[in-house]
Amino acid sequence: MDWQAQFKETFGIKWPKLLESLGQTVYMLGWALLIGAVIGLLLALLLVLCRKGGLKQNRVVYAIVNVYVNIVRSMPFIITLVFVFPLTRLIVGKTYGSTAMLVPLVIYISPYMARLIENSLLEVSPGVIEAAQAMGATTRQIITRFLLPEALPSIVLAMTTGTVGLLGATAMAGYVGGGGVGDLALTYGYQRYNFPLLILTIVILVVFVQLLQLLGNRVSGKLRKHR
Repeated sequence: MDWQAQFKETFGIKWPKLLESLGQTVYMLGWALLIGAVIGLLLALLLVLCRKGGLKQNRVVYAIVNVYVNIVRSMPFIITLVFVFPLTRLIVGKTYGSTAMLVPLVIYISPYMARLIENSLLEVSPGVIEAAQAMGATTRQIITRFLLPEALPSIVLAMTTGTVGLLGATAMAGYVGGGGVGDLALTYGYQRYNFPLLILTIVILVVFVQLLQLLGNRVSGKLRKHR
């Protein structure tokens, strides 16, 4: 018996099926993280710039963004997933599959990222901003040359934390036909009482988290050394 046959006998699925599920998880994680991080950064900048005492203080804009972030963050992902089905169908044309899951995943992770990045930006010493203003820097220059570079190591760690949370959401997306490791665990593991496969999926997710955290820590550490 070759190793692939042994794998199927042990876990109840073929090796290519596992690879397909891993690919779907990486696909959802990668695209949702990319889009969600960009939106989260923009929301975080609005929160920092428009807050009381900010460079572009605007109570109305701050209140709107702050309330939106708080509302979306307070909703469990499974509720967000179902709630945005009409929007998902409008954008993608269907509510199942890895691509369709990107819509609720982005909506879920972007406010979460916004709050994490906001905290990182607020850690920057006010003296840095004051020095930039004394040199006559514009708001755009302050953001791109002073605020973001100073906060970058902390932002990397914040994004690492957000990515781990997003990984858990991609696993939950499998519950409604999103594919990925979560779908594998539910359809082929839990529903078929296939406990070896359930354990395998848990191990895979744990390894994912460890690798993500290790990568985030190393990148953040190197950025701090080069400041």
